[in-house]
Amino acid sequence: MAVSNHWSSVDLKSVDFNGLIREDVMDKIFDISRIPLPLTDLIGSDSADNSYTEWTEDKLAQPNTANAVAEDAVPTQNDAKGGARIGNQCQISIKQVGVTHRADASDTIGRRNEMAYQIMMRQRELRRDVEAISLTGQGSQAPTTQATAPATAGLGAMITQGNRIGTGGGFSSGVWAAFVPGAKRALTETMVRDVAQEVWEKGGNPSVIMSVPKVIRNLSSYMFTSSARIATLQGETNNEGPATAMGSVNVFLTDFGVELRMSPNRLQQPYDSAGGTTGDAATAFILDPAYARHGFLQGYRTDEQAKTGMTNTRLMSVDWTTKVLNREAHGVITDIDIAAAVTT
Repeated sequence: MAVSNHWSSVDLKSVDFNGLIREDVMDKIFDISRIPLPLTDLIGSDSADNSYTEWTEDKLAQPNTANAVAEDAVPTQNDAKGGARIGNQCQISIKQVGVTHRADASDTIGRRNEMAYQIMMRQRELRRDVEAISLTGQGSQAPTTQATAPATAGLGAMITQGNRIGTGGGFSSGVWAAFVPGAKRALTETMVRDVAQEVWEKGGNPSVIMSVPKVIRNLSSYMFTSSARIATLQGETNNEGPATAMGSVNVFLTDFGVELRMSPNRLQQPYDSAGGTTGDAATAFILDPAYARHGFLQGYRTDEQAKTGMTNTRLMSVDWTTKVLNREAHGVITDIDIAAAVTT
């Protein structure tokens, strides 16, 4: 039974204003959003010399099994080819912060300098934006006026040379058309095998299949089913430690030696299927990292802007593009029903 005339912690907390008990707040910020950038880490980067950056792609002709001539033949043919000249627009992505003198001077939780902390966090967000945009089916857009924002095409619009299940974008007169979602359907093992085989037969060496986490999980789960007959769920016992249950597949080895590492990407965004209203569909990219890059006209930078009253402002920016150096080196499967189990 409580005694009403004792001075308790409740009384301390009730003293006007905000009580007399100090707050117990750990001087640390716990951030779970600092996650890897799987695509960025996979493909690397190079420079872009202009806002519209170009490159050429080429390939060898198919073997000619009728290639035989007489010893006195005078060749009249010309087998020279020029390949294709393609390119992509650079896109400017930004983050901006404004911090007052008082906010910067305040004793804040988890950081010594508010401006430095804001710059660090917004730079991370900028890199995440680049990763996520690259994995979309957005088409390219050239700036027609100073007020028009240029746009770089994403992988979903650029991988269009046949190694594809689902309609794509396409390149014409310097512009990539945007990917248009179709009706969603379940991913199948046959789709993965067919696209990987087509890439390999054309000379690519794909090593990664990348998609949203749920699609990768569904594919891994399928590998343990009786239909797949690929993986066996098992437990691994170690005499020196606890037993480990092996419940996932991380690598899919196809019939012709192509080893696809399954790479779930938390930054890849689902999209609406045709007529849909929620993010219920996704794309799976089968990638050869040697033939893709991020290009930078200007790399990540932080510029000091004019002070407004007692507020310091910083602008973080990057001028970048996505490069698919040879479209036939990659494959893509679009309009995957995220909720549907993988089948044969």
